Amino acid sequence: RRQQRHTFPVETSDFVAHRLSVWPRHLVMASKRVLGLLCLLAPVAALTPRTGRVKSVLANAEIRKQLASGVLAAAFGLSFCPAVTLADGQTEKFKLPPIDRADKNRCTFRSSTIGQANAARDKLYDLRECDMQKKDAAGFDLSGAILSNADFRGANFKEAQLSKAYAENAKFDDVDFTNAVVDRVDFKGSSMKNVRFNNAVLTGSNFESTNVENADFTGAYIGKFDLRKLCENPTLTGTNPITGEDTFESIGGCPGK
Repeated sequence: RRQQRHTFPVETSDFVAHRLSVWPRHLVMASKRVLGLLCLLAPVAALTPRTGRVKSVLANAEIRKQLASGVLAAAFGLSFCPAVTLADGQTEKFKLPPIDRADKNRCTFRSSTIGQANAARDKLYDLRECDMQKKDAAGFDLSGAILSNADFRGANFKEAQLSKAYAENAKFDDVDFTNAVVDRVDFKGSSMKNVRFNNAVLTGSNFESTNVENADFTGAYIGKFDLRKLCENPTLTGTNPITGEDTFESIGGCPGK
């Protein structure tokens, strides 16, 4: 039994605008990889003498001049080349700012009034290490929030917007994401057992090393590339205790499986 993945939880015009805002992502990543390769090859080419002779290279004044200019070109090129990036667009050494533990009102759900598209906020929205169990964020715009290492078990995220949220190593067990926009969210290493993603938009989100056992993806919009990545998750098993849907079947099946 295969479920359809084309039920959209937002108005068609909003959904089209949303997709247009994210479709170049993979093209940008490919461009960065090509640019990174050129940055690595440029110094080698710059340092290579423009001659077929190897004997007495250093004795040749012209070649010494070429080598000197090549060293300068290599240094210049490397200094302006972008850092090598991971597939999700983040640098390998991603360092978060310190937690402001002096802020006694930090661990509360606050909806953004600026807009979801670019996850902009007037100040850093940091819920790291917060105990948010069974709290209500239905309809909230939590775009750009830092949610890592927090406890959201049993919370309500119905129709919430989480564009570009950072949620590594958090607890989302039994959370309801029905009709939510879960766009480019990093759930790496999080626990998401019994989660419901019914009719949610799941575009560009990372479920690497995430426990999605007993999750329900029925009606969720999942792009082809995202679906392939999700299908690599070994915890895509079980049955959701609320809806009774089979987890693997709820995503509509995996290519080749």
